[in-house]
Amino acid sequence: MNEHQPQASPGGRPFPPSRRGADVMFGGVYGTVLASGLLAALDQEGGDFTPYYDASWVLVTAATAGLAHGYSHHMTTHPQGSVGHRWRVLTRALWHEWPMIAAALPTVLLLVLAGLTAWDPYGVTAVGLGLNTALLFAWGAGVAVRVGYRLASALLIGLADATIGLAIIAANALIK
Repeated sequence: MNEHQPQASPGGRPFPPSRRGADVMFGGVYGTVLASGLLAALDQEGGDFTPYYDASWVLVTAATAGLAHGYSHHMTTHPQGSVGHRWRVLTRALWHEWPMIAAALPTVLLLVLAGLTAWDPYGVTAVGLGLNTALLFAWGAGVAVRVGYRLASALLIGLADATIGLAIIAANALIK
């Protein structure tokens, strides 16, 4: 079966076409940008550094954003069919949001590590934003190669994604 043709559900009704490359790219970039923004915002100069609390908020926010995106995507393509079919399609739409949550996990793990080692907040934020910028590059370039871009174009896409991370770093420096 062609990847771009709708797949049939057990009841014979088609599921929406697979967007695996687009879903991974969107979720990876969006989750990483979300985690970067939260990391920068949760680190307040002069405030108490609460890495476990911050880690939980990054994870909860990524999961909530994934659920909201999956649900809204489902509602805008609201398929016809039985209630059972609509629930299966909704479940599938929500499952496709896993890259957004997965992309936030490096930041969550970094914050947990910071809590275990009493790492200073400035260092955690700097390393986290740098790591996430590198991950943005990897998400962009990796998915671009996976969906068929040539290496040079994929590297430019990765660079464009990394620019988002650099913008967050610049905004963090200017705001604080």
